[in-house]
Amino acid sequence: MKKLIVLFMVFVLLLSMAACGGGGEGTDTSADSSDEAVMIGVSMPTQSLQRWNQDGANMKAKLEEAGYKVDLQYAGDNDIPTQVSQLENMITEGCKVLVIAAIDGSSLTEVLKQAKEQDIPVIAYDRLIMNSDAVSYYATFDNFLVGVMQGQYIEEALDLKNAEGPFNIELFTGDPADNNAAFFFGGAMSILKPYIDSGVLVVPSGQTTQAQVSTADWKTEVAQARMENLITSNGYSPKGTKLDAVCCSNDSTAMGAVNALVSVGYTNENIPIITGQDCDKPNVKSMVAGLQSMSVFKDTRTLAGKVVGMVDAIVKGGEPEINDTETYDNGTGVIPSYLCSPVICTIDNYEELLIDSGYYTEADIQ
Repeated sequence: MKKLIVLFMVFVLLLSMAACGGGGEGTDTSADSSDEAVMIGVSMPTQSLQRWNQDGANMKAKLEEAGYKVDLQYAGDNDIPTQVSQLENMITEGCKVLVIAAIDGSSLTEVLKQAKEQDIPVIAYDRLIMNSDAVSYYATFDNFLVGVMQGQYIEEALDLKNAEGPFNIELFTGDPADNNAAFFFGGAMSILKPYIDSGVLVVPSGQTTQAQVSTADWKTEVAQARMENLITSNGYSPKGTKLDAVCCSNDSTAMGAVNALVSVGYTNENIPIITGQDCDKPNVKSMVAGLQSMSVFKDTRTLAGKVVGMVDAIVKGGEPEINDTETYDNGTGVIPSYLCSPVICTIDNYEELLIDSGYYTEADIQ
């Protein structure tokens, strides 16, 4: 009988140790906590441009800091079927919110029907998703203002309000499938077109519509090839036809223009005014070297922080902070939006904006 009692006590002790996680090996609850964390899907278009790498990394870090699990995916090199497939997987995996920077603003209608059927809110990130009533919110910078800033920079640099001209200018914008390109170009042309109409500004190529000046996938090499064609067809060179300005909607197109102009002899002493956007590292170096005139700085940390706030409010059943309910109609209605403010960056203030703020280090732009 005593043996049976002893065996029973040993059995109870073993059960107790198993329940506590085993003899001497600390209990690890991290997997359980991770399993309970809400999953957020983040879909970025490409890793071929610096800015999307930064956006994705900032978003993932801030969401994880807020306690969420993150499924961050990049869609190859702007491959639409890949993005669609990744979003299907995020929906299947049970992501509770989708944050999407679309490759093509009109290509996600069908896959997002699945999200809506499962009551998964969708936040369009920096690029408005078109023709889908599944889009709940839009977070971006004031993209029309970005273009306005570029136009105003050229206006002030050439003193267009007072000068008679004529000044020669060429125009570059981004991928026609990117809804933002229309806002960038529209903002710039709201400033420049009156001067073109009056003859103070002249576009020797005659290419003044968005379709004519677009750049597939925003690629540097595409912009460079077009700038080379413009140089050849219009005789632009330091000793030939004078080119006073090139209005580029972003840094990758600006880099293409700079590369083409430098290849025919332009230097920091005679290169035209060249605008940009995003403050990519090579372009900041170009500004420091006197080849690119300005870039519009959009601090991706700020945008990521706002999106995390949106996600947090949605998950907790609240209302995200928005500051625009009029501007962005995606074809199914106006999407409630939060617009962050861009800032002009030049050789005069890049250290304060980019270095002192910790966005870059000195080594990043040397």
